[in-house]
Amino acid sequence: MAEHPEIATFPRGAKRPAAIDELAAAIEADGGAALAAYQEPLGDHWQIFALVPAAMLQGTPFQRDLSPAHMKRLGEVMKKLRRFTEPVVVVRADGGYWTPNGNHRRAAATKLGAKTIPAIVIPEAEVAYQILALNTQKAHNLKDKALEVIRMYRARLEAAPRALEKDFAFEFERAHFITLGILYDRVKRFSGGVYAPLLSRVDGFLAKPLREAAEEREERAALVEQADKVLTALVARGKKRGLTHPYLKNYIAARCNPLSRARKNLPACRTALNGMIKALEEFDLGKVHFGQIQSVAAMVAAATVEPS
Repeated sequence: MAEHPEIATFPRGAKRPAAIDELAAAIEADGGAALAAYQEPLGDHWQIFALVPAAMLQGTPFQRDLSPAHMKRLGEVMKKLRRFTEPVVVVRADGGYWTPNGNHRRAAATKLGAKTIPAIVIPEAEVAYQILALNTQKAHNLKDKALEVIRMYRARLEAAPRALEKDFAFEFERAHFITLGILYDRVKRFSGGVYAPLLSRVDGFLAKPLREAAEEREERAALVEQADKVLTALVARGKKRGLTHPYLKNYIAARCNPLSRARKNLPACRTALNGMIKALEEFDLGKVHFGQIQSVAAMVAAATVEPS
């Protein structure tokens, strides 16, 4: 490791932590430039402003995939300005750099030929998980969020299998994102929004080590998948009867939701899902009329929208 470079420091005259000097030296050794070390204004944490090599920078392995449309828009703006005006947030990991907030900017700038990317480099790699939870630059839909969470979950499981699932509640945000993430990862066109109204109320974080919690997550996902198979078959039969409304699946799921009435005491997740499966298996399509579906379509649609 090279000796730490002489860089601007704020507050002036403050003694930089050894970890910051080591990080600055690593950035320089990688071919980047550590420009300044400073304490950020909210928690006085030490960070580095730097130019990091674009070839060594990538998004975290668990965040949502790049949106071609969003990247194209950013590229057009950058090309017009001929300036990179918003530094990305970076942590050093796996011999390179990850950005949990700024991956689209990174990709657009790299495509335009940038060799280095202006970045705020945070020494604590763990912060990458927390930043993803706070990233509101582009609202996630349910699928994107669930896939991001299950990728984080698996990374945490590999790194710390004995840690309790509930201790990562801040990073994962909602427990049902984990369960739905398993299914979105497995079934490309899975209709997770149909089950979100039920799961968001009964699927909580587990006070179990991740290696045990992961098994229960798979079991919960299997119950949702079972419900979906029954529901999909119902919809297919309904269409043959002329029930072709686009909200037919949501409507049937809402009718079979065991929590459709206000309840003081919610059932356990497994109990609720088994109750839904039983209701779906007993559902009588003969009692459904197009007018009923149409009258509640707006309500059902609103109920399946997840807050970002």
